[in-house]
Amino acid sequence: MKRAFALRRGLLGAAATVAIILGGVSIASVNAAEEIEFPKQDWPFSGMFGTYDRASLQRGYQVYKEVCSSCHGLYQLSYRNFADLGFNPDEVKALAAEAQVTDGPNDEGQMFQRAGRPSDKVIRPFPNEQAARAANNGAYPPDLSLIVKAREGGPDYVYAVLNGYQPAPADVKMADGMNYNMAFAGHQIAMPQPLQDGQVTFGDGSPNKLPDEARNVVTFLAWAAEPEMEARKRMGVHVLMFLVVAAGLLYAAKRKIWADIH
Repeated sequence: MKRAFALRRGLLGAAATVAIILGGVSIASVNAAEEIEFPKQDWPFSGMFGTYDRASLQRGYQVYKEVCSSCHGLYQLSYRNFADLGFNPDEVKALAAEAQVTDGPNDEGQMFQRAGRPSDKVIRPFPNEQAARAANNGAYPPDLSLIVKAREGGPDYVYAVLNGYQPAPADVKMADGMNYNMAFAGHQIAMPQPLQDGQVTFGDGSPNKLPDEARNVVTFLAWAAEPEMEARKRMGVHVLMFLVVAAGLLYAAKRKIWADIH
């Protein structure tokens, strides 16, 4: 009887294992079918020697400021960081002064509003998450300061989403308040299409079609996520050069030391 019970338990275990394997294959197949591929873009900041285009960074900041900042914050950045975009100290002070920052308490114990300073964090569009959800149909707009690093696909993903809005196909039932986007998982996104052709007029006269605006703001967001990238890459190049020279010197020393030994 014990042998029969053990045999039964073994058969049940084997069946469960097969079910798990088959279920895993099925889930993997579904995920593979739903996987979205983003077209690879040629970004000037990619690669070992990639750098940020300062003019594009400033245009991207303009897009963020005029379009994105009404819903999305840059929680990790201060106004003084914008000096890295190519703005001079006076321009950075002017950018900060456009913001109204809550400060205090004063001598009377009251909070007050003042013009921003370069040392201030970039102001948030909403005082808290509840206020943000209430203003956006229950959706919480994510912080954009790390969005390029936080999403698989990085800048290609963000660029694809900004360019991925389309009318919903006739056979797709859209949830209330959702918008159809080819690049977004599930193709339904709460954020309305943020960019349109000609929505932002650049001071340097650069093209301002939707793809141009998207490319500039993605460049800016890539910098926001990794402002130290250029310094890191320069350091990496210097380290590699040092290692190459050191390897050459060590090889020459080895040849010198062992030259008379046969």
